[in-house]
Amino acid sequence: MHLGIALPFGDIGGDGPIVREYAELAEAEGYDGLTLADHVLGGNPANPASGRAGGLGLFHDPFVAFGFIAACTKKVELSTQVLILAQRQTVLVAKQAASLDVLSGGRFRFGIGVGWNEMEFVGLNENFHNRGKRSEEQVQVMQALWADPYVTFEGKWHRLPDAGINPRPPQRKIPLWFGGHMDVTLQRIAKWGDGWMMLSEPPGPKAVAEFDKLRRLVEAEGRDPASVGLEVWTSTGTGTEKDWREEFSFWKQAGVTPVTLHNTFGGSHHKRMAGRSMNDHVDAMRRYRNAVADLL
Repeated sequence: MHLGIALPFGDIGGDGPIVREYAELAEAEGYDGLTLADHVLGGNPANPASGRAGGLGLFHDPFVAFGFIAACTKKVELSTQVLILAQRQTVLVAKQAASLDVLSGGRFRFGIGVGWNEMEFVGLNENFHNRGKRSEEQVQVMQALWADPYVTFEGKWHRLPDAGINPRPPQRKIPLWFGGHMDVTLQRIAKWGDGWMMLSEPPGPKAVAEFDKLRRLVEAEGRDPASVGLEVWTSTGTGTEKDWREEFSFWKQAGVTPVTLHNTFGGSHHKRMAGRSMNDHVDAMRRYRNAVADLL
C-alpha cells in the first residue's frame, strides 16, 4: 500500500523553509507521496457574488511548488489532487508536466479534474461550459506529446502541425489519475486513465459498488481493470487510531492502492483535523503513520 499526505499550506503557510521542512519530515516519517490541490483565483469573501470561491486560501502553483519540493526530497512521489486541466493551455501543461517528471526522476503522478470555480475560467480566458468535453481532447493531446517526438493532431479545440515537446517523460508517459464522481468521469478513466481519486463515498457498500462499476467500464474498453488504480482520502479529524486502522483495512480490502492522509479537507463525509499549527500537523502525520504501519 502507498501512503501519501496532503501538504497543508493553508494551515502552516507556504514560505520556502516551511514547505521544505514539512516535505522532508513527511519523507523521513515514511510517507510515500505528497499531494497538492490547484486553484489560481479566489474571490473576495466580502463580495456575495464570490459564493463558494470567496477566500479560497493559499494555493501554490503545483508545478512550481513540486519543482521546489523535488529538489528537497529524494524519493517521495509528487501528485496533483487535482489540477484543473481545462482552465489551462494544453501544450504548456504537457510541457510543464514532462519537465517536472524529468527533473524529479519520474516521481510525478498527474491528477486532473474539470473544476467547479467559474471565476477561474473567466480570469484565465477559458470556456467553463465545455470544460468536460474539452478536457477529453486535452488528455489525448498530452498523451501523444509525451509518447512521440512529433505529433500531428487535428481536433475540435487543438491543432498540432507535426510538432513536439522536449524533454519528454523518461517513461514516455505520465500516470494520469482523474478526480470526480460523475459517471462520465468513470468513462473517461476507462478510456484514458491510470486511476481514480474517489472522494465522494465513505467506506461501505456504495463505495465498493462504484469501484466495481469502474472495473466493468475498464474491461469494456478492452483494458485490464487491475491496471487502473483506486485512491481515497482519510483524515485524523474523526475517531481514534483504532478507527483509522479499521478504515484503512476496509480500503485495502476493497482494492485501493494509494491512501492519502488529507487533514484539511472538510467536504462530503470528510472532517478536517482541529489543530492548524505545524506541530499539530506533524503530530497527526506521525500518529496516523504509526497507527497503520503494519497494514501497509
